[in-house]
Amino acid sequence: MGHRLTKIYTRTGDDGTTGLGDGSRTGKDSLRVEAFGTVDEANSAISLVLATDSVSDDIHLCLTEVQHDLFELGGELCIPGHVAIEVGFIDRLEHELDRLNADLPPLKEFILPGGGTAAAACHLARAIVRRAERRVVSLMKIEPVRPEALRYLNRLSDLLFVIARVLARSESGQEIYWERRD
Repeated sequence: MGHRLTKIYTRTGDDGTTGLGDGSRTGKDSLRVEAFGTVDEANSAISLVLATDSVSDDIHLCLTEVQHDLFELGGELCIPGHVAIEVGFIDRLEHELDRLNADLPPLKEFILPGGGTAAAACHLARAIVRRAERRVVSLMKIEPVRPEALRYLNRLSDLLFVIARVLARSESGQEIYWERRD
C-alpha cells in the first residue's frame, strides 16, 4: 500500500468543513461527521481497554478485530453509499457475546461502571458506542444509512457490557452493584 497521507495539515478545513471519502465537503458539525467521529472516539476508547494488563488473549483478539471493524464502519459512514459492514461482522459479535456471557451469572441488579481499570475503560467504550449509535440514528433520519451499521453498534455495546463484566470479575473478583439511596 502506498502512502495515503503525505502532509498532515491541508488548511482545507479551516473554513469549518471537512472532506468526505467521496470527495465532497460538508460541515464539521454535520450529522455524518458526528456519526463517524463518534465511531472513531469509540475505537480510541477501546484502545484504553487494550492498553491495560488485565485483558486476556482472547478478549484482546476480539477487541482488536472490533477496532478493525470500527475503522471499516467509519469508512462506510464517511463515504455515502459505501458498503463495509456485513452481516458476518454482526454474527461474529453475537458469537463472542454468547461465548463470554455463558460463564457469567445472570444479572439481578444494575451494575455500576467500574470493577477495575480495564472494566471501567470498557464501560466508557460502551457508553461511547451507545452515543455513536444515537448519532447514526439521527443521521438515518435525513440520509440513507445501511441498517447493518446500526445493528453492528447495537451488538457491540452489548458485547462491551459483557466484556466489562468479565474484566471486573477478573480484576477485582466482583462487579459493583447499584444500590438505591433513600
